[in-house]
Amino acid sequence: MNGLNKGINKVEISVKWDPGPVGEPATDLDIVAATYLATDTHKNPDYVVHFDSRSPDGTIYLNRDSKDGKGFGWDEVMTLELSRLDKRYARVVVGVAIQQRSGRATFVSVHNPGLRIREGYNVLAEGDFGSVLGSTATTVADFVRDDSGEWTFQSDIRGFDADPATFARIMGSPQES
Repeated sequence: MNGLNKGINKVEISVKWDPGPVGEPATDLDIVAATYLATDTHKNPDYVVHFDSRSPDGTIYLNRDSKDGKGFGWDEVMTLELSRLDKRYARVVVGVAIQQRSGRATFVSVHNPGLRIREGYNVLAEGDFGSVLGSTATTVADFVRDDSGEWTFQSDIRGFDADPATFARIMGSPQES
């Protein structure tokens, strides 16, 4: 009966925030997705998708990118077409990193942030980064291909104190106790 389970197929990750006060450096949040092969599901992403990039096969891409939160509605939007992702991939971790151009910035300084993860009209998760205020980056979603080949979703809000490049390398690492 596994053929009747639809699993997660196409997901949209959206982030929004308000611009900072006049005179303060712009806040720039970036959605980052890391893909993991079935042979290495935690340590070394096979590839990472972020601003100015997309997956080699076009299944993960950024629809909208903002450098300052001055967009209308959702400032950053990334689409993951998990049902089209090659069978050799078993895990995709999605996170949000704050660019660190003007010194160390954490989520506590992000004005009116929001996060939404949905499949079609079905909202899988919503949030505001309130549990990771002292972090410079956070994971937000973990998608795993199960034994039947279907994708499952788990909300994964886990803060990191890392610059965006380091975060992209370590975001799929096992959670420390």
